[in-house]
Amino acid sequence: MFDTILIANRGEIACRVIDTCRRLGVRTVAVHSDVDATARHVEMADHAVSLGGASPAESYLRGDAIIDAARASGAQAIHPGYGFLSENPDFVDAVEAAGLVFIGPSASAIRAMGLKDAAKDLMQKAGVPVVPGYQGAEQAPDALAAEAEAIGYPVLIKAVAGGGGKGMRLVEKPRDFADALASAQSEARAAFGNAHVLIEKYITSPRHIEVQVFGDGTRAVHLFERDCSLQRRHQKVIEEAPAPGMTDEVRAAMGAAAVRAAEAIGYKGAGTVEFIVDGSDGLRTDGFWFMEMNTRLQVEHPVTEAITGVDLVEWQLQVAAGAPLPRAQEELGIDGHAFEARLYAEDVPAGFLPATGRLSHLAFPPDARADTGVRSGDVISPHYDPMIAKIIVHGPSREVALRKLRRALAQTEVAGTVTNLAFLGALARHEGFSAGEVDTGLIGRDLDALTDLSAPPPEALAQAALMLTGLDRAPEPLDGFALWDALAQDITLRVGEDDIDLRLTVQGPGQVEVTVADTSVVARFGANGWRYQGQAARPAYLLGGGVTLFGAEPLVVERVDPLARAEGAGAGSGLVEAPMPGLVRSVFVAVGDTVAKGDRLAILEAMKMEHALLAARDGIVAEVMAEAGAQVDAGAALIRLEEDTE
Repeated sequence: MFDTILIANRGEIACRVIDTCRRLGVRTVAVHSDVDATARHVEMADHAVSLGGASPAESYLRGDAIIDAARASGAQAIHPGYGFLSENPDFVDAVEAAGLVFIGPSASAIRAMGLKDAAKDLMQKAGVPVVPGYQGAEQAPDALAAEAEAIGYPVLIKAVAGGGGKGMRLVEKPRDFADALASAQSEARAAFGNAHVLIEKYITSPRHIEVQVFGDGTRAVHLFERDCSLQRRHQKVIEEAPAPGMTDEVRAAMGAAAVRAAEAIGYKGAGTVEFIVDGSDGLRTDGFWFMEMNTRLQVEHPVTEAITGVDLVEWQLQVAAGAPLPRAQEELGIDGHAFEARLYAEDVPAGFLPATGRLSHLAFPPDARADTGVRSGDVISPHYDPMIAKIIVHGPSREVALRKLRRALAQTEVAGTVTNLAFLGALARHEGFSAGEVDTGLIGRDLDALTDLSAPPPEALAQAALMLTGLDRAPEPLDGFALWDALAQDITLRVGEDDIDLRLTVQGPGQVEVTVADTSVVARFGANGWRYQGQAARPAYLLGGGVTLFGAEPLVVERVDPLARAEGAGAGSGLVEAPMPGLVRSVFVAVGDTVAKGDRLAILEAMKMEHALLAARDGIVAEVMAEAGAQVDAGAALIRLEEDTE
């Protein structure tokens, strides 16, 4: 085993690796950007080295600086985590040339699977079933369109490099192919420096099932499957293991195919073989096809650890240090069921836009595993992925594990930035998902229902009102005393874009009546604190003029200053602003152009994704205030339409 390793990553995966190293007595070295100087992974490590800069290109992608840091700090090996340099074969070569060990597969194995087109050819030769499609060298738009016609719509355009759904577009009709191709190539070029794409037949009732493999360079085993079908924009949201509806026969066939894939390239370490599965008529041995192989530890590896009792990071360290596979295939088994939910800083009602902000409060339930790289007070930076945490639960059955997931999400507390926590809770309660009826189109089909949160309950508004007016303190004997009428106060609260008027009437010590529209809520103080219409107060966090109430549907409430109340703002605005800090990738309009509501005006690249900025109404472009290549801040004015005189 190594004495010291350097972790060439940040955030929750760096913290995750450090946890295992601490248990094994292995010294750890962290690297960090200027932005991450006080990050959680830096404080957890035994030693830390600054890489400088802020963006990944200035820090975590500087392979030479990382190798220098490893040598200077006495590390014998480098763990890449996932993302950044984890699947860069040139970095592996450089690590080994420096006399260090790369904790992962060989450069040749990464190269073999690094391009999806070459990987599919290799898998076909190894006897692994592959999706029908085109992965040739010809990349002319007309030629690719012809291949799509030959395959038959719908088709998927996929970047041959990278992953994470970047450079991927679903095309359902021939007339949409050209625009989708241009967009996919642009995103792929920006993310991976490679605009080459392949075309695949789109499976109409697809499930995304992947198999965890582990090899020692010669032999490999599989640690069963994970179902990752709950996706949006090809990004996984909730993962589970094992897959619902899986039979022993299909599991054996998929596992054997995954092992053949790993052994065909002499795979060493942890990897994942991803399959696209036809879920239209149950799982079948002839209904799954190789999609790609991720030559690294996956984000969702904790669910595999939960059902197998295996620490995959420990296995990585052992095999990289020269040990054989820790267990044979027959020694591995499945115990119960596990779920993982990915908690992100993102604005769900605004189309899942990544968000930034300071985490003024962050807490997780004690009976769930929470893999995180942030704490209360940390800032979600625009330079990196906005994941806050992965929340993992395990139970003896899928039903029990799902109940534990719902409870864990309801007990997770985040304040200071918008998140997808309510959306995750809605998914966990979704009737079809609860029944195990999952496919990659579930979120898209039911998006309106999943994002249409119920109206805030009067009891919650009453609690927010008392907290924002200071009336939630312990009562005093003279509270509510008045010579004539009871003391009353009118306030306005804002929930999302809605303003809600309330009246608070102090009826005496420890009793306040809150009127919301036609509903009255009586708040009473007792031995266990305030209760609202008999309901116990929800856990909450108060900061300035806003309060966050936690629970199954988290609620953010602000008090409106009547003197600053906006008038006439909103829907018909002709000003297009940057919703977050980012790079203006493209501008599609010029002064004098006529646009219709919904037209694409520009593309903003932020947090590794492209976001289309659309016209909010019909109009004529009056001013273009940004050009392609410009770096802009959140709220920066980009395009202005002429004023609507109607």
